Parts: sequence; C-alpha cells; structure tokens
Amino acid sequence: MSALRALARDDREDTMDALLRLSALLLATQISLTPALAQGADDAAPLGIGLEGFAYPHPVRFLDLTRDGERQRLAYMDVPAEGQANGRTALLLHGRNFPASYWQPVIQALTKAGYRAVVPDQLGFGKSAKPVGPYSFDTMAADTVALLDALGLARVDVVAHSMGGMLAVRLARNAPDRVNSLVLEAPIGLEDYRFTVPPVPNATLLRLEGEATAESYRRQLMTNYALSLPASAIEPFVSLRERVKGSGEYPRWLQSFVNSYQAIWGQPVVHEIPLIRQPTLFVMGENDHNAPGKPFAPEALRAGMGRNAEHARALAARMPNARAEVLPGIGHLVHMEATDRFNALTLDFLNGH
Repeated sequence: MSALRALARDDREDTMDALLRLSALLLATQISLTPALAQGADDAAPLGIGLEGFAYPHPVRFLDLTRDGERQRLAYMDVPAEGQANGRTALLLHGRNFPASYWQPVIQALTKAGYRAVVPDQLGFGKSAKPVGPYSFDTMAADTVALLDALGLARVDVVAHSMGGMLAVRLARNAPDRVNSLVLEAPIGLEDYRFTVPPVPNATLLRLEGEATAESYRRQLMTNYALSLPASAIEPFVSLRERVKGSGEYPRWLQSFVNSYQAIWGQPVVHEIPLIRQPTLFVMGENDHNAPGKPFAPEALRAGMGRNAEHARALAARMPNARAEVLPGIGHLVHMEATDRFNALTLDFLNGH
C-alpha cells in the first residue's frame, strides 16, 4: 500500500513539475512578445500635449516658470560630458516643428568631446507647458536665462536650429554676457517676412493647421525643407503631430502652435543679426529655401523668398566675427541630413573659441 502511495506521490510531483515548466514557458513567451505588441500599440496611441508617453533619449527635468500669470513648466535635458569634461556647456535650441529629442546625434558628439549639453523644450513645444497667450522672443530669451540661472551656468555656447536661431539672436542681444559663441543651423529669420507676407488672422491659421493630415504634413516637411532624407526619417515627427490630436487638450496645443507663427512673422531679428559681436557660424543647406508664410505671399514675391544660404553669407560679411558654411545637396535639417559634417563643423568652431 505504501508503494502505491509513493507511486501516486511521484506522479503528482511529475505533473506539478510539468505544469511549472509550462507556466514558465508561457510567461517567457508573453514577456518576449509584450514589447513588440506594446510598441505597435504605442505608435498609434494618443499622446498628451506634453508628449507624455513619448520617450526622450535622456532624463527630462522641469523648471517652474510663470507666464501671463499662469504657472508653466519648462522641460529640459541636462546631459553631462563623457569622460574628461572641458568645463564648457552647449545650449541647444530647437526648431518650431521638432521636439528637443531630435538633437540626440549632436548631443552625442558634444558630450563625447567633453561638453555638457543643456537641451530645453521652449514653452509651447515638446514636453514643456503650452501657453495660449502671444509669443515673444524676448520672453523666450528670459525663460532661457532663467534656466541658465537655475543650473548655475554663467556662460554657454549656443547651437540653434531654424526658429531656435531667431531665439538665439535675441538671447545674444538681450544677454550678451551669457553667450560665448553661436552656431546657427539653417536659421529662419534671415529676412523680414513682413515685407513679403501679409498679416494672416489667427482664425485662418487655426483652420489650416487643424485641417493638416499626416500626409499633408509629411509633404510639407519634405518639400518646404527640401530634405535629402527618406520620408521614413521624419515619420516620428509626423506621428507625434497626429497623436496629440487624440488629446483632450489638443485645442490648446493648436493655439500655442499658431501663436509661434505670429511671433516668427511679427518679431523679425534680421535687423539685429549684424549687431551680434560673439563669434558666429552659420551652417546652411544649399537646397534650403524655407520661408515661413511663403504660401500667403503674393505669387510675384514668392520666388524671392527663402534665399537662405545667400542671406547667411551676406549677413556674415556684415558681422564683426562670423562666417557661413554651405553644404551642397542639403536642406533644412542639416544635423540630420549631414550629421558627421555638421558635428565636425560645430566642434571645430566651438573648440576654436
């Protein structure tokens, strides 16, 4: 009888071992499949207008600010130098259609070369709060100085793209003692758009931006920016714009985005650029003829807009310490289209100043 009980016990133990092995196999299979399934779901899931749920390449911190009597949070990445630090900090300022995360190839090059990189999302963009009042480059420059103060940074080298170039100009003019040098990558604002583009009401801009589809936005970026990249390279930016439409706060995002256009149109910096005394490098794409508001300009004036490489060379010649580098075959996203050349030019310039 005892032998029968022992045999039954062994059978039960074998059965339990088999069940445990099966459970472990199923769990392992589930774990291995989950990231792929989750990633596919996340690619289409709605995002908050602060890009909650969208990962940046480095930890994101926040600085509390107040604008128009409303509390705001300015998002930024603060990436230390790798290895031997050189004691200098590069401040990276993004363009209008891009989150700060797109700077990652430049962050890698700078930090590897010993620079600390501070990379904010300006208020109204990326993971920062979205004010709904009018924009001002003076206010944005003051917000940037507040960030430098909070981080204890007395002086920085500025690397700025597109709309960030307009902010960089105002920062260098309003707080010249905080800026050591400037790298302006395909900056806009090299002409006064008021001379060619009539005022456009907010209601018109809200309607047009609200009607933009993934396809029309993709085409806009590829065409207006004359990109040498495959369309797949800009798909993350197209996806982000589509996904924020699923947020209950999307009307706030849309109003904020439209307000930034009005600042670009109504607050020119081109007349101040020749007054910049800090060493300045323009890095331009030869094919970049981007000019905000061009579709609203009279047809007879459009052809003369967006001669950005030509404007950069002319402006650099009027500045006390500036030069322009023009990259053949490249459009508006220089640091993504010609990453190695852009990084080499930037580091060579910064290391020389």
